[in-house]
Amino acid sequence: MKFQSSELPIGKPQARRKTAPKLAPLIVITILFTIIPIYYPSIRYSSQKKISEVISSNSEDTVQVVDHLDNDLQVNRPCPVEDVPTKPCNVPIKEEQQHEPEQEKPEKLPEKDEKFVTKSDITDKEVQPLPRKKLDRHNQHARKTGHHQRDFTVSKAVPEKTDQKKQLSNDDVRISSSEVSHSSASCDLFSGEWVKNPEGPYYTNDTCYAIQQHQNCLKFERPDTDFLKWRWKPDACELPIFNPTQFLEFVRGKSLAFVGDSVARNHMQSLICLLSKVVYPEDVSETQDENRRWIYKDYDFNISMFWAPYLVKTEKTDPNDVTQPFNLYLDEFDEFWTKQIQGFDYVVISAGHWFFRPTMFYINRRLVGCLYCPQSNVNHVTSYFSYRRAFRTAFRAINSLESFKGVTFLRTFAPSHFENGPWDKGGDCARTKPFKRNEKKLEGYNLEFYKIQLDELKIAQRTGRRRGLKFRLFDATQPMLLRPDGHPSKYGRYTDPNVTVPNDCVHWCLPGPIDAWNDFLVELLKREVAD
Repeated sequence: MKFQSSELPIGKPQARRKTAPKLAPLIVITILFTIIPIYYPSIRYSSQKKISEVISSNSEDTVQVVDHLDNDLQVNRPCPVEDVPTKPCNVPIKEEQQHEPEQEKPEKLPEKDEKFVTKSDITDKEVQPLPRKKLDRHNQHARKTGHHQRDFTVSKAVPEKTDQKKQLSNDDVRISSSEVSHSSASCDLFSGEWVKNPEGPYYTNDTCYAIQQHQNCLKFERPDTDFLKWRWKPDACELPIFNPTQFLEFVRGKSLAFVGDSVARNHMQSLICLLSKVVYPEDVSETQDENRRWIYKDYDFNISMFWAPYLVKTEKTDPNDVTQPFNLYLDEFDEFWTKQIQGFDYVVISAGHWFFRPTMFYINRRLVGCLYCPQSNVNHVTSYFSYRRAFRTAFRAINSLESFKGVTFLRTFAPSHFENGPWDKGGDCARTKPFKRNEKKLEGYNLEFYKIQLDELKIAQRTGRRRGLKFRLFDATQPMLLRPDGHPSKYGRYTDPNVTVPNDCVHWCLPGPIDAWNDFLVELLKREVAD
């Protein structure tokens, strides 16, 4: 803008110039600089809020993987070596020089110079802006004029008070499991109750030859039979009782593998017994050990059992004594089963109670820790340490198989039910009816194992999606938590007053509650076809 020259004679009249249009921009700029400081904070906060909402919504679509590997390190006191592992005694040693594992620290508040907070910054906290200073100039003006405009001061974000010792409720656990479940149906099969079923059982120890002695509760004269008269009823729908003819037609031309321990074999034997009402399979096993194979020729259907109680590469420290510690190579595949499942349509994978045995842990072929070992120069860690890594390695193995196109079901941990003492001190499971859901809570190591499985399944699902592989949740934990009456206890053998044998509160009577797992299996397979 040009200004008039100061050198002009003062008294000389001058022609008036049109200066108003040139002063207008200056007036506009002055007004803007006056208004913007007042309204800018709200504009900025509004835009930031929209950004945070976008980030939050995007984060919901992405599987958030939390690596808990370091949280499983914890010292334990030694535990008796058991022949049949049933009850853990992995209780932390409380000594002055040893400390309890660090619990999750509360989320740190943002620094003062941070502009805004999103879900990715503070997990599970409501997104709130940081406090801003009050506009002093605005307040002074308001005091003079008596006119008060909007106060843009925002309250400080305060973290929620949480009880770090508080465990998840059963409802919280159900919500966690729903995050990894996959179904087009609205009904959650695994949330429900056991209800009376006078029509059961659907086979007996006389009609099925696949029942092993230690699960043959009827043969060994269990006096009560009410445990056979229940079925699982989901809250939101009906779960049909297993129909063997329908099942065989459904799996015509298919193959099914069970990978795991003796409880996995327990499940497979239940399936064979239920199908025995229609046809017996042909045993085509190449060995007489735990690894077995059966075929149903008329339906071109086969079932295999792969013995893998630890899921990963394992060695016995003493080939002739299973009570001695095992060497677990937690980052190496168990190629015995991983190489054989490539052609299978469905794989049911599970593991559990063997992880309470004495074990030595190797990663990268180096000894990194042990469970219940006598060596003082080795890190003593919990069973959670190996359990998490074993599942992660097993799922990684499946995701690495180039030819595998099948569906993998993770059958979750089935709790044991020892009462009035541990397994080796007279503990028993003498109840004769199921719990109601409000009578029993998932807690302790049962809860931890279950949470680990959900964590690792989520990771496997995310990786599998890149290859088009499906990992599904077969959630047996809550239904079986409510069935303390379904174990053999002392009715898996003939009693001998001169011999003391631990009661079996790990495996399940056949027939018994485990038959409901095949009701679940049929429905899960149907949903896969529907999807």
